[in-house]
Amino acid sequence: MTTITDIRNDLIKVFNGLKDGTMEAKEAVEINNTAGKIISSAKVQLAYAALRGERPEIDFLKSSTTPALPGAGTSD
Repeated sequence: MTTITDIRNDLIKVFNGLKDGTMEAKEAVEINNTAGKIISSAKVQLAYAALRGERPEIDFLKSSTTPALPGAGTSD
């Protein structure tokens, strides 16, 4: 299961890869674009639920861990 925390950690890895030169900019753009679409779809679902006065259970937004911000799970 991919959660918002997983995506955040992956995006931190993309940032670090761009910064240290281990990731190509084109690949980073595609990953960021895809992540943005996933996040946007969750936002639409939340907005729709709010209009209906509902509070949905969205597994994607649940996480049992906190992101390891500097390296996001890497040895940095």
